[in-house]
Amino acid sequence: MLLLIPHLFDAGHTYPNYSVGWVNVKDVANAHIQAFEIPSASGRYILVERVAHYSEHVKILHELFPTLQLAEKCADDKPFMPKYQVSKQKAITLGIEFTPLEVSLKETIESLKEKNFINFLTLISLYIYINKC
Repeated sequence: MLLLIPHLFDAGHTYPNYSVGWVNVKDVANAHIQAFEIPSASGRYILVERVAHYSEHVKILHELFPTLQLAEKCADDKPFMPKYQVSKQKAITLGIEFTPLEVSLKETIESLKEKNFINFLTLISLYIYINKC
């Protein structure tokens, strides 16, 4: 989420043309506990609720928080990069119920607002934009 947020609050009003795997940190913590407590758990587990293009993040945030000033378009004119596929089946066998991206984004933005970090992130994004030029 830390890497995602500055791109969405980009003063240049663009978001990157790529997709990212998404998982809520609470789900990661729960998976660690489950993997430790379930004797049959072994090997590696990929924890991804879904893979989403940055445009999807922006759309969700616009629906949840219409007054936020977010990136408005993709950084390039190329077709959106394709989403890669990640199976969450093995993680589901641990009993993991993934938190939807919409809920994670809502909780994150509400937390940032409560702590007055939204304005801070806007300033960081402005700094990043100025240094790109």
